[in-house]
Amino acid sequence: MTMTSSPESNPSTSPALDSERADLLAELAGARGALIRTVSGLGDQQIAERPTVSSLCLGGLVKHVASTEESWLRFVTEGPSAMTFDLPEGVTWEDFAAGTAHTYPQWAIDRQNDFQVLPGETLAGILARYEEVAARTEKIVATLPDLSVTHPLPDVPWNEPGAVRSARRVLIHVIAETTQHAGHADILREAIDGQTST
Repeated sequence: MTMTSSPESNPSTSPALDSERADLLAELAGARGALIRTVSGLGDQQIAERPTVSSLCLGGLVKHVASTEESWLRFVTEGPSAMTFDLPEGVTWEDFAAGTAHTYPQWAIDRQNDFQVLPGETLAGILARYEEVAARTEKIVATLPDLSVTHPLPDVPWNEPGAVRSARRVLIHVIAETTQHAGHADILREAIDGQTST
């Protein structure tokens, strides 16, 4: 199964895109394609396999990358409120990092679940969601007034205090994240059946 997009959301056919936006979207589409090729021809059980010492699975990588792209593009349109990292009452970041928190926030549970193929999830469903995320990204990028628009990053330990990100830098980050995980996925696919996507 390959990801497709309508002519309105395809960066190569949209006359409204300037060359920078078209280039960024084309690079992201290429990274997505590399990731999607790693699951081509596999069944629902195979995408949940963990064939290496890593806890990663192919279906989980696709889910994670889709969620990451979706979250960052919400940040582009909504600002830091789109990425909330609140901790439960009485839990500190030290507790969270050490794994000693008495309870964990839903965003952390959701992130953990993104790396797994949960009961009832299928490859077709995972890819359909990723395709929806991709189409939304293309629409957002095409309609942004300026790729230089910035928002402050959420105030969390892994972000530098006062740091901001532009829409441009967010897209570069999403491309890098997708490419990195496509490489992980290629190794997993080779471990499953000897095939590679390159």
